[in-house]
Amino acid sequence: MTLLTRAGCSMCERAAQELGALHDELDFELVTTDVDVAAGAGDTTLRARYGDLLPVILLNGTQHSYWEVDEQALRADLPTR
Repeated sequence: MTLLTRAGCSMCERAAQELGALHDELDFELVTTDVDVAAGAGDTTLRARYGDLLPVILLNGTQHSYWEVDEQALRADLPTR
């Protein structure tokens, strides 16, 4: 799972906290990517595609939810380990 964020985004911080709370229970790998940092490093695609929707949760590279964590859908869509 990837959480797309940007610095200073309070909704992004809240999503990170919610995913952190679910991490141990649901046993998933979480990668956080700041779209502005990625753009500064030369990859502008994430910021161009998702910049207005942050925070965005990607599950297996596909957009799962944005603006907030949809916990019910996330529980249903995460593969069981």
